[in-house]
Order: sequence, then structure tokens, then C-alpha cells
Amino acid sequence: MAEIIYGFGTSHSPLLATKPEQWDLRAEADRQLPAHPYQGKTYSFDELVDLRKDENLAVQNKVEVRRERYDRCQNHLAFLSQEIERVAPDVLVIMGNDQREVFQTDHTPAFAVYHGDTVLNKALTQERLDAMRPGIAVSAWANVPEKEDVQYPGQPDLAYHIIKSVMADKFDVSASNQMPNGRFGENGIPHAFGFIYHRLMGDMKIRPVETVPIFVNTFFPPNQPSSERVLEFGKAVGKAIRSWDSDKKVAVAATGGFSHFVVDEEMDRRMFNAMVSGDEQSITSEPESNFQSGTSEIKNWIAAMGALDDTGLGFGVIDYIPCYRSEAGTGNAMMFGTWT
Repeated sequence: MAEIIYGFGTSHSPLLATKPEQWDLRAEADRQLPAHPYQGKTYSFDELVDLRKDENLAVQNKVEVRRERYDRCQNHLAFLSQEIERVAPDVLVIMGNDQREVFQTDHTPAFAVYHGDTVLNKALTQERLDAMRPGIAVSAWANVPEKEDVQYPGQPDLAYHIIKSVMADKFDVSASNQMPNGRFGENGIPHAFGFIYHRLMGDMKIRPVETVPIFVNTFFPPNQPSSERVLEFGKAVGKAIRSWDSDKKVAVAATGGFSHFVVDEEMDRRMFNAMVSGDEQSITSEPESNFQSGTSEIKNWIAAMGALDDTGLGFGVIDYIPCYRSEAGTGNAMMFGTWT
């Protein structure tokens, strides 16, 4: 039977691929948004400034602080890249989400397993670059190949096995062997996955790894699965992997999070401390209203936590780095961790 030998998680924020002096590009977009979810409620940018005025976030937003935190993040990304090479899994199962790049309002599955022979990552067209929000285009290099499309090896045998196994465990998942034509009619993998393929794994130019992308609809109502459902889904995926009739070594990855686009350090610490201790009750009792917007991507980590349950691997935090880009507390709390 297959063996799960390793797990890791990483944020994939545009700030990770944007020089600290340019983080204000994203802050300008924050000011233009009419509503920001934060601690179960929504606020305008100005309301957040007033609400968080006693936190002295101006100090956290100084460029020298940004630079120090950016550099730490780059070191951790380099470490994870080296770890993937060192562990050398045969297969990587990636828990991630889409942000209307691929799945549109005509079909947004709660869970989807990709079972194609290859995974396509599309080079950016000028049309796509021109349509990106402020601060996004400058960071796109981290998610996609620069000039030509790249195809990575899939693992349809394992993907099929996961689909059949989780269906038997009462999870009705969508299945696809090709990404649907997305916002620009291009059927490439979205950036949550592209960040791992391109930024961490260098488009697999040194060592190809078979992969299975698994989608969790963390972002979009009305069919966002709860944290409890996501945890149980992850466990079903882990069970499926371990029952796969293969001698291949499998790693599991989580992409995204932690809190954003408003940083909530208290919630983040509740979540990753619970992951370290294996406290499922604390995770599943967190109000669903707190898992909104970008913060919802913590559920990808919860899915990975479930998949790595009962493997003997324990979660450890590499680093937690809240990266602020405005006086309202907007930004992205970066998280890096491994299951070893």
C-alpha cells in the first residue's frame, strides 16, 4: 500500500512575490473595497482604521519591518523547496482552492478531485495581466511560467482511487480530467496550485513529481463546506491514499492562508496551536463567520491536517509572520509548516 511520508503548508500571497516597498499597491486596492470580513463582521476600510487604532499598526507597517518579514518569508520558501527535493516524494497531493480563475458561478463544486494525465499551467497573456487588480500583476511571476505553458505530470490512478474511496465514505465529489475554461477561456491550474508548482518546485525541471490537485471551495457561498466537513473530507482522502495499491511515497500539501485580507493574529494562533496539539474540537468550533474571504484558505490546511491524521506525522510551525500593508490591519499573515 502507498505510504504518506511528509506534509507541508505554505501561504501563497502576492506579498511573497512583491518587494516590500510595493506592498502599498495592494493597500490601495484594500481602500477601494466596500467591505472587509473581520472577526465575524464586515467593515469598511475607514471603520477598520478606527476599530484597530489602539493596535499601533503603523509601527507594523514601516518599510523596514516589511523588509525584515519579507526576507524571513523568502528564507522559508527556499527551505520548503529544499525539503521537497530532500524528501523526494513520488506523488504530491495538493489541497487548494480557486478564486474564480477556473470555476465560475455556473458551477462551483464544494470538493473536486482532478484526475488528468497532466496538469496545465498557462503562461500569462497581456489580457490577463491587464485585468488584474493593483499589486497582483507585479506578483504573478511566482505562480505561472514566464513565456511558455508548462504541463506537469498528474497521477490519474491515485486520483480515481481517491474519488471512489471518498464517495464510499459519503463525500459526493466533483471529478475532472481537464480544468474548465475559466475567466479568460483558459483551462490552466489556478494560482493557489501554480505557486507550489512554479515558485516552490521550479516547474519540476530537476525532478518531475506526479500530482493530484484537490479543490476545496473555501471562498464562495452558498456551498462552502464547514471546517468540520473539511476535516472529515481530509481524513477520507488520507484513508484513500493509504489504501491505494501502490508502493509509491506520497506527500500532502496545503496552500493558502492564514488570515487575510485583514490580519487576525488571535484567530491564526488559535488555529495553528490547535493543529500542533491535534485539538480538532478547537478547530471545528471556530465560528464559520470567521472563515471568510482569504482567511477561508485555512481550511486547506485543515483538509491537509485530516489527510495526515493517523500517519504518525506531527505538525510543526516553521514560522508565522503577520505582514501588514495598511493602518487598517489589511495584509496577509504568512504561515509555513510541516508534518514530519
